[in-house]
Amino acid sequence: MQYRNGQRLPPEAVGVPARLSVNPRARRLSIRIDARAGEAVLIAPSERGLAQAVAFARSKAGWMRERLAARPQGTPLAPGGTVALFGRPVRLAAAGGAGAARLTEDAEGPLIVSGGEGEAFARRVENLFKRVARETLQARTDVHLRALGLRPVRMSIADPKSRWGSCSPHNRTIRYSWRVIMAPHAVIDYLAAHEVAHLVHADHSPAYWSVVQRLIGDHRPHRKWLRDHGPALHAVGR
Repeated sequence: MQYRNGQRLPPEAVGVPARLSVNPRARRLSIRIDARAGEAVLIAPSERGLAQAVAFARSKAGWMRERLAARPQGTPLAPGGTVALFGRPVRLAAAGGAGAARLTEDAEGPLIVSGGEGEAFARRVENLFKRVARETLQARTDVHLRALGLRPVRMSIADPKSRWGSCSPHNRTIRYSWRVIMAPHAVIDYLAAHEVAHLVHADHSPAYWSVVQRLIGDHRPHRKWLRDHGPALHAVGR
């Protein structure tokens, strides 16, 4: 059978829903669990290696089923719920009417109050998070750019399925996931340093990681935090 990049496989092919992906930078076959999409991503260095990736995945069917079963369930953005902001729990409350979401505080602590009902409420809360993410990540990006003596870049906020950020050195653009704003400040700062460092080294070589270390010190705890807690952040609002 001829396999192609981006092709989706039915559950009976490898034991779970799966998607094929070619990554020329990959050094070996690998499997990534896309908790948000509810599927496994089978990665090969080239399109010719996709058949081997499928065979490898069949041998890992049990592991993939366990990982997908353990993925966090969707957490709705609804009045009465709780969501994290900068690593701290914030309660959600309805304000009535159609006003935009705003961050405030009462005797019990931080509170997000928003108008709208159902999806409209969730959309307003998400828009607030995107605004906070843009302001925070722009500020941290600028700090790291100045530290390396680099020119400003064009920055955008998006909601990718699994990635936290991406950098295109050739056109000097950086894109971040708004969801990282739910992580602690140190993790957010690590992500900004991670993407800015790609303007110096486009790969993940030792030279690249030395730039990240120069910007924020030991980056390993923050990388681990995203690995451990990232799926839960991607489940928010789903």
